[in-house]
Amino acid sequence: MSDTVKIILMILIMIGVLIVTLHIAAWKMKRAGDFILRDLRNKKAFDPFSAIELPYCKSSMFRIGLRDYRPKALSALLQSGKVLGLEGGRYCLKEDPTPTKTGDGAAA
Repeated sequence: MSDTVKIILMILIMIGVLIVTLHIAAWKMKRAGDFILRDLRNKKAFDPFSAIELPYCKSSMFRIGLRDYRPKALSALLQSGKVLGLEGGRYCLKEDPTPTKTGDGAAA
């Protein structure tokens, strides 16, 4: 193989690795966001009066282990408006926990 083909092949492999890595990171962020929403629903944190603290979403200077995507996912949920942040590090869902009914009887 010529050197030009080898260089082009390596560049394509590097681009492929970058794309796969970005997809894996996005998938992990989505899973962390779903985990946070499920945790808030299970603990029935539907309004500011029932808001709860999320201990895993506090930043720590010293941490051992794999990367935790939950703090970044929480900030994304706060920015999107799905989660409401209150003073004291408490959080609750901003959406209504019960599905709304439409005129034809189907849930929206």
